[in-house]
Amino acid sequence: MKLADRSVRPSPESFARKSRVTSPRILGVGTSVPETSYTQRELLDIFAITDPRIRSIFLNSAIERRGLTLPPPLPDGSRAVETQGQLLAKHVTGGITMGRQAVEACLKEAGATLADLRYLCCVTSTGFLTPGFSALLIKELGISRHCSRLDVVGMGCNAGLNGLTAVAGWATAHPGELAVMVCIEPCSAAYVLDGTMRSSVVNSLFGDGSAAVALMASEQPDDRGPARARTTAGHPALLRFSSCIIPEASGAMRYDWDDAQGKFSFYLDPEVPYVVGAHAEISLDRLLDGTGLSRSDISHWVVHSGGKKVIDSVRVNLGLTRWDVRHTTGVLRDHGNLSSGSFLFSYERLAAEGRAKSGEFGVFMTMGPGSTIEMALVGW
Repeated sequence: MKLADRSVRPSPESFARKSRVTSPRILGVGTSVPETSYTQRELLDIFAITDPRIRSIFLNSAIERRGLTLPPPLPDGSRAVETQGQLLAKHVTGGITMGRQAVEACLKEAGATLADLRYLCCVTSTGFLTPGFSALLIKELGISRHCSRLDVVGMGCNAGLNGLTAVAGWATAHPGELAVMVCIEPCSAAYVLDGTMRSSVVNSLFGDGSAAVALMASEQPDDRGPARARTTAGHPALLRFSSCIIPEASGAMRYDWDDAQGKFSFYLDPEVPYVVGAHAEISLDRLLDGTGLSRSDISHWVVHSGGKKVIDSVRVNLGLTRWDVRHTTGVLRDHGNLSSGSFLFSYERLAAEGRAKSGEFGVFMTMGPGSTIEMALVGW
């Protein structure tokens, strides 16, 4: 059967083609957020924000509450302004705590242990450190010193799929071996409280969170590979990936140094939702090109919770319903934008529903600096 032949709808199994190694499958997912969370109105009160324009941004964000790690209150009830050094320290301590919890939850769902782990990829964009989270988590969790590792740093909200592409490649090359990616984003470690509209847009949106996903590729059933490898049957497979960068919008989303504040700060161009939305269809066409699939064949959509306007723009440009993006909007409502790990929070909700059926397809979609759109095709 040729995949381009629309007279017969392809199945996820057909993507294995003639390779003796199947596509890597998702064995489990786990997430973590801080113990402390705040409603948008509570945050406005905590930081005594009275500017009606800024209050409107917070209260019309489609976000109800977010997990954040804020500085403790001072005697007068105000909050201390954190130095860049304090923010970086928060990035490390909060990141290790959430990352550990996410990895442990992920392995539990996958029916695996730390001793099974052979490859660890850590993704973050909310701070810079060397050695990276991969080395720190291997030490913290007692993972084998021989575990291969990768740190993906500074790629932004789209980075979860950039990292997943690398992890899927490793898993494919090492059938029967367990690989884990963990996105670690203590976004409050990137907050600048200067009262400007630039910073306020960012501060109204992001929340702290970590998400981990476990992958394994097995040999084809006819090959009867290792017994452990055959346990991947029934789990969704990562079939292919696509990328689309928009060079003319390279400055639309950036995390760079602010001389006035003596800190790194994040910037979001107001046109971001429309730029991303306008390129969503191009990216999807690239993903599906040559597969024999059309947009109507996609049953499940897992889209990055980039913000209300971003989600609406993607939904309109791809012709999706509000139901299609229910988990995306639900994660935004409950946690805010969790940067690179947002899509895994949505996938966790989809998996918990149990609605996905054998033979169905789904699309993962993330967006971020570059400006970039990343996609993955998933088959059950």
